[in-house]
Amino acid sequence: MDVTRAFVERGDLAHLALFLWASGASGLLLMVLKEFAAQTRRFDAFVGEIARLNHRLNDESGTSTTASK
Repeated sequence: MDVTRAFVERGDLAHLALFLWASGASGLLLMVLKEFAAQTRRFDAFVGEIARLNHRLNDESGTSTTASK
């Protein structure tokens, strides 16, 4: 690789290692954020289904969640 050879010739192996570490850490962070967003969407869908089920069960039993006067 020409890039690696350029770093080796100039003696900047520490900079190359730091760049590779930072790139890997950034990639891992992006992957974690993507998974977190997907988990949030799944949890949102779960809570929505629970709310829909509660509403449906309350309608079937004849009770209302609002206070009647």
